[in-house]
Amino acid sequence: MKDYSKQFESVGGDIGAGSKTPPWGVGGPGGPGRAGIAIQGYQGSFHQVAAQLFYGKNVQVIPCDTFREVVKLAENKKESGGGIMAIENSIAGSILANYNLLQKSNLKIIGEIYLQIRQNLLVNPGVKLADIREVHSHTMALQQCYGFLDKHKWKLVETEDTALSAKHIHQHKSKHIAAIASRLAAELYELDVLAPNIQTLKNNYTRFLVVQRQDMARPVNDANKASVNFHTDHSRGSLAKVLMKIAEGGINLSKLQSFPIPGSDFKYSFHADMEFDSIGQFEKVMEVIRPLTEEIKIYGVYKRGVWK
Repeated sequence: MKDYSKQFESVGGDIGAGSKTPPWGVGGPGGPGRAGIAIQGYQGSFHQVAAQLFYGKNVQVIPCDTFREVVKLAENKKESGGGIMAIENSIAGSILANYNLLQKSNLKIIGEIYLQIRQNLLVNPGVKLADIREVHSHTMALQQCYGFLDKHKWKLVETEDTALSAKHIHQHKSKHIAAIASRLAAELYELDVLAPNIQTLKNNYTRFLVVQRQDMARPVNDANKASVNFHTDHSRGSLAKVLMKIAEGGINLSKLQSFPIPGSDFKYSFHADMEFDSIGQFEKVMEVIRPLTEEIKIYGVYKRGVWK
């Protein structure tokens, strides 16, 4: 797993499995019998935690090495019922490569999850703090826990995945090695949580997008958020005109991210996350701004995620 964007896997949250009913009801994405949900990372990764929060604890996941593989599987309805991918972190920022993957895909956003980081020091049963000589985890997870780790003289070993570190110490029955990973990883690999919530910064969240093929995605009840990509003719004031119409329509622009248009001379498209009170309000604003853009694509209309 050498994909650069892999670093963001470790900044997902660690929360208990949720019981939220997805937009289409109980029985899995698209109905009973569907294949699992593609996620980036190993069993016990924070992407799996996000999947459990959105779909329920019994959701089946398909671990993938990279986000590109997640998108590929999510686009194949014979192999999966969709996918979940991290898109931004409140400290590290946006995962630009994933926006690019989304733009080139035929996937629709049907939901989002915000997870708070809760890193944990995991050990095999019976191992005490004094027994530890090394701590293994992804580099981002180690960095997030510097306040706790600096209090000890342990050797820090960087690995490719937080959950994989937990799996390895379980497999090798290590008595002198600990891992930093999610509480879910502790449950899956029968490890003890020796020290919970050891992250230095407590107010740190990762946002995940839930995606499905367009022909599988169904209208989301009570939708109040949309993700849109557009670009203008880049004449003076063209972007300002679009933003003004969005504001006049009473829509809150919660995110605006620019991206270079491949093959152009420093021209840009814009990703916009919009929050609104009703679908009608959003559709009306789309009608108004469409003539002001050269191209516009709606990635998805969905329900705004709750911060957990």
